[in-house]
Amino acid sequence: MKILGRRKLAARVWVQLFFFILVALIAVNHTLAESGGGIPLLASASLHAICPFGGVVSLYQYATVGTFVQKIHESSFVLMIIAFALAFLVGPAFCGWVCPLGTIQEWVSNIGRKIFKKKHNHVIPYKVDRVLRYTRYLVLIWVVFMTATSGKLFFASIDPYFALFNFWTSEVAIGGLLILGVTLLASLVVERPWCKYACPYGAVLGITNLFRVFKIRRNETDCKVCKVCSRDCPMNIPVHAVKVVRDHQCISCLECTSEGICPVPATVEFAAGGK
Repeated sequence: MKILGRRKLAARVWVQLFFFILVALIAVNHTLAESGGGIPLLASASLHAICPFGGVVSLYQYATVGTFVQKIHESSFVLMIIAFALAFLVGPAFCGWVCPLGTIQEWVSNIGRKIFKKKHNHVIPYKVDRVLRYTRYLVLIWVVFMTATSGKLFFASIDPYFALFNFWTSEVAIGGLLILGVTLLASLVVERPWCKYACPYGAVLGITNLFRVFKIRRNETDCKVCKVCSRDCPMNIPVHAVKVVRDHQCISCLECTSEGICPVPATVEFAAGGK
């Protein structure tokens, strides 16, 4: 049986590009608006206003005091609810289809894949990798605690997403730039290193993989166990070895499905139901 090479879902590529450009334009326009330029209608839009994780870190303060954490807007709460509803339905699609930081990590990984070929995304020993994947939950606890006790958007100073779209401004802290630089360099050898090992929002959404409505299911009868789905999974999930993917690292990118990389039609599918 012929093993297909790596290919992308065309729809996902265009969706990722759309949101990357959209967020970049909002960031640039917000900077221009502060100096009297930009598009007036979008002047109030900022990275903080369109980040759903801002709603997550504000939950404690909103529940206890009734106010938002500094720089967080009501729109962050609305987007948080939308992202959660989407995750309960289809899993962390925000991570795999929308998040610009995840997108740029993939773009850099495309370069790394050409350099390191088969070694790319397989350089960290399995046992070490499995332990490191839980560090993002420690980051989540730390960020939520620090934000709740300080009442300030603590994470902004080290957030690579914020640094990515504000690196030319004085708002970005050195810590954010350093973490962004390390993330992009690491992306040359590891697919989505920030998403796997450090992203607190990915940690939150990843939990929905346990009970989401639409799941990635493998038809064991038709499966040839070629392991292509596992080999090309950006999150290194052993799709070929499970009937239903419930791994907390799944980002619902659908690259492992028969519409993505699986060479056998209707074998790895994205559908509702399944145990």
